[in-house]
Amino acid sequence: MAGSRPTVRQRRLAALLIEFRETAGKTLDEAADRIGCHRTKINRIENARLGISLGELRDLLTFYGVEDSARVDEMVSLARRRREPGWVQRAGQARPTYPDFIEYEDMTDYIRSYQHSVIAGLLQTPDYAREIISAAPSTLKREDIDALVEARMKRQELLERSTPPRLCVIEGEAALRVQVGGTGVLRRQLEHLEKMAGHPSVEIRVVPDRAGAHVGLTGSFVLLAFPGPSLPDVVCLEQRTGTIYLESPEEAAEYALIFDSLRSIALSPEDTLGLIGRVRREL
Repeated sequence: MAGSRPTVRQRRLAALLIEFRETAGKTLDEAADRIGCHRTKINRIENARLGISLGELRDLLTFYGVEDSARVDEMVSLARRRREPGWVQRAGQARPTYPDFIEYEDMTDYIRSYQHSVIAGLLQTPDYAREIISAAPSTLKREDIDALVEARMKRQELLERSTPPRLCVIEGEAALRVQVGGTGVLRRQLEHLEKMAGHPSVEIRVVPDRAGAHVGLTGSFVLLAFPGPSLPDVVCLEQRTGTIYLESPEEAAEYALIFDSLRSIALSPEDTLGLIGRVRREL
């Protein structure tokens, strides 16, 4: 991993190690002496340029006085899962900021997604996803598009975990009606939405056109929340050239208010299912 782009998990692990070391009042040299290495190794670990063994990690956490078992478990999980799978690497070749989004999403326990005019990625069918990814003029090659479709489908596997994250999706009504890929592709996509609405961890709502002007008209976003206190909520704003991440508590709080506002004007899950069915039958 040396010389490659540090992953989100590596950067988070490194930041926490620095925080714990400084809170404990320990120097780089003292940390190096503790695990029997040169201070350069500690420096590289804290710069997210070098991994750390689980034994070294546990030893340092003990040295830093970290006794909270939940914090220790979190650190161990970050260390164990620091490497990117091949499908994430392939997606990153097409969209350099995408691996960060995948990692954030993989670590979350609560996803709030507002999409004004497209179906949320975690709920897309392969055909619908391919049409969306291929739609805009770009320099993406066929293999890049294939990699992005693969990544979108692999991302959805998190909903099949034994303990999946909660997913609350709010769609604009336009997302149900724009005929992405033609009537056949859209019909199958709406059928998939109806199926996913029955998933125990998934809530789907639609803001109807009759709601008029509302704050969601200014753009879509995803808000990710994480277990434990060490990682603050992250707001993800997707652009054609990449994803922008807003990580300050103030920004996250603002988008949480926006999401709550949209939820208050959206149809109930039951009425949303009724609307999806009506649109599907009209195709």
